[in-house]
Amino acid sequence: MKSLNSLQPLGLLVLRLSLGLIFFSHGYPKLVHSGAEMQDFFVQHGLPGYFVYIAGVLEVFGAILLVLGLFTRAAALLLAIEMGVAIWKVHSTGSYLAVHNYEFPLAVLAGSFALATVGAGLLSLDHPLLEPGGKSRFSRNSKLAR
Repeated sequence: MKSLNSLQPLGLLVLRLSLGLIFFSHGYPKLVHSGAEMQDFFVQHGLPGYFVYIAGVLEVFGAILLVLGLFTRAAALLLAIEMGVAIWKVHSTGSYLAVHNYEFPLAVLAGSFALATVGAGLLSLDHPLLEPGGKSRFSRNSKLAR
């Protein structure tokens, strides 16, 4: 188990990159093809049509932040909340047994929530810039800061 623990930074990197790819691939079309059809889809599910722009921006820029590992906790929390709304408004049918309708968004929500709670890890921009004890060129003990 000790050897697996040493791979934690790599595991968090893989999670961030995977979620970033998923969110970007779902958000980019919302921004590029956000015409009447896409807005109608949102309206049919009880959301205002302009939410297509909000979701697209959140998913594209959230994905970029996840990939970079920058402001990861905030980005991941917002994306997890968005997935919760998507499950509630779009994917749920009211039937407990209809888990196949929302299992993918639920997995993405879980991964996003995990990143929001544990952070981006060592292989991120968050670590040197935001994490306590992270080695940064801006830290007081750094030679560059002197």
